Amino acid sequence: MSDQQKKSNLEAEQDVNSEAENQATEGLLEPEAELLEETPENEELAKALEEAAQYKEAALRAQADAQNVRRRAELDVEKAHKFGLEKFAKSIVNVADNLERALTSAPETGESDPVREGVELTLKDLLETLARFEVKPVDPHGEPFNPELHQAITMVPNPELEPNTVMDVVQKGYTLHGRILRPAMVVVSSAA
Repeated sequence: MSDQQKKSNLEAEQDVNSEAENQATEGLLEPEAELLEETPENEELAKALEEAAQYKEAALRAQADAQNVRRRAELDVEKAHKFGLEKFAKSIVNVADNLERALTSAPETGESDPVREGVELTLKDLLETLARFEVKPVDPHGEPFNPELHQAITMVPNPELEPNTVMDVVQKGYTLHGRILRPAMVVVSSAA
């Protein structure tokens, strides 16, 4: 006989033996199942096991709920740390706007103007302080219009620019930790 025939005969014998063992085991278990059904003590045991399983499931659910509440609380605390300055930052960016307007309205003379220099330094310091707290300006001049970051005031036909390109920024926008604090007010180009 070849090796393959020996292996196939061996496998067939093992299959027959395992089937016989399975039938014998089933035969042994069937009388026990009948006994379990007939005795009142076993009914009480089955009820107790079922009740224990229900309590275990309830405990696991309660543990999962507690973990979810803890996770949500941690996320809320993290958001409070990140965005707790939102109202304050909205007010302060108005100060930055006013300082920028003061610089644009003041005439530039060739001479050193201490008032102008003071306003420039104050604006620079304010913008650096805002950047430290993750308040960043959005100045989209020449970029494509993004409705998530920009608010279009008007659309002006301009053949030199692609449609939906920001032509002019009326008021800069700001973000706080990547979330929009105030959208940039812009003039957008349209098709001619």
